[in-house]
Amino acid sequence: QVQLVESGGGLVQAGDSLRLSCAASGRTFSNYGMAWFRQAPGKEREFVAAIRWSSGSTRYADSVKGRFTISRHNARNTVYLQLNSLTPEDTAVYYCAARANVVAMTLPTMTSLYDYWGQGTQVTVSS
Repeated sequence: QVQLVESGGGLVQAGDSLRLSCAASGRTFSNYGMAWFRQAPGKEREFVAAIRWSSGSTRYADSVKGRFTISRHNARNTVYLQLNSLTPEDTAVYYCAARANVVAMTLPTMTSLYDYWGQGTQVTVSS
């Protein structure tokens, strides 16, 4: 069974940085796509970034391009999301997600296309 455990959230000020981690276990993830989503109060869960585990290719939401960076550490089975230049609009619960068999497809951005989810980590940005 795939398990995803997020960590690294917290309370920061506008302009600060954070690094979120997603520790993955229960599978060999070489053909998986890993993603970060976020959900602000009263809003739908939205795509933030994704990475193809095998090649390291990435995809980002327009709202975070140039500020956030997704990466993975193969030996640690961990995916990271580096958040820079944070604004209050980035306040949300951030979720890690995983989907198998993404080798021959574009990295998906829809929540329904991901099979496994973590419990989330809260990021709060004060102005």
